[in-house]
Amino acid sequence: MVQDRSFTIVQEGPEDHAGVEALYDAAFGPGRFVKTAERLREGNARIPEASFLARDSEGVCAAVRLWPVETGSGGRAALLGPLAVAARQRGRGVAFGLMERSIGVCRELGFPAVILVGDVAYYERWAFRRAQAGRFQLPGPVDPARILVRDLSPDAAVLSGMLSVPRTALVSG
Repeated sequence: MVQDRSFTIVQEGPEDHAGVEALYDAAFGPGRFVKTAERLREGNARIPEASFLARDSEGVCAAVRLWPVETGSGGRAALLGPLAVAARQRGRGVAFGLMERSIGVCRELGFPAVILVGDVAYYERWAFRRAQAGRFQLPGPVDPARILVRDLSPDAAVLSGMLSVPRTALVSG
């Protein structure tokens, strides 16, 4: 039996929340909520224009969310994560499509950089590199070698310090 493995990438909408959360639960389990990067998502409002998902014939098969963060130096950046792809679509370019769209939107929105916590070997294909030692701090323990950054404009060079949820992004509830 041949299965259709085609997918469509769309901007995540409110109606997609449950499907995306189910994908993240399947990919990362409950341990995702204790990770330091989660402290920057709690009470934050994702960047809706830059948060995408992929659908296939079985439903949501991949998703990426981006979040605004402030840096200790007074600048802003986008925090990427989580990125997940269902096993049935891995190796088919879904993650590449999601990342290219989301990073492009961040550039269009004027974010000077995108920051994430992850493996450089995986994310270097999207021009992420290890942040200079001590450049960024997160609100909790994190391996400094896993703090990655992709500069989107020359303004990124001045970004540094503790990352935090922007006051304007705080959501209630």
